[in-house]
Amino acid sequence: MEFIINNWYIILALVAILAAVGVAVYRYFNLPSETQLAKVREWLLWAVTEAEKELGGGTGRLKLRQVYDLFVTRFPWLARIVPFDLFSSLVDDALEDMRDMLKTNQAVKAHVNGEGVSNE
Repeated sequence: MEFIINNWYIILALVAILAAVGVAVYRYFNLPSETQLAKVREWLLWAVTEAEKELGGGTGRLKLRQVYDLFVTRFPWLARIVPFDLFSSLVDDALEDMRDMLKTNQAVKAHVNGEGVSNE
């Protein structure tokens, strides 16, 4: 009992944090599955862009592995239910989107190439 009295503010903070996490998880799981998939696709676009920046061209299998490791870390519950073939297909779609962005968006191209963006 003395522990609770002496550390009430820590306990209260932990309860508040757990409540906030619970609300966030509840809201996410109540989104329509298409919305969830859209969020995962947006995240995958970011992940493949970062992998391209870090590893460069010609490293497809390494990039896939890096993105998959990030995916398992970011979405552990989803990694258990999404087959690797489906994940690989989603990564291929994200790579296509990234290549289109590299062709049309100089800021993304500069980011991937590690260059500064000029304001010309």
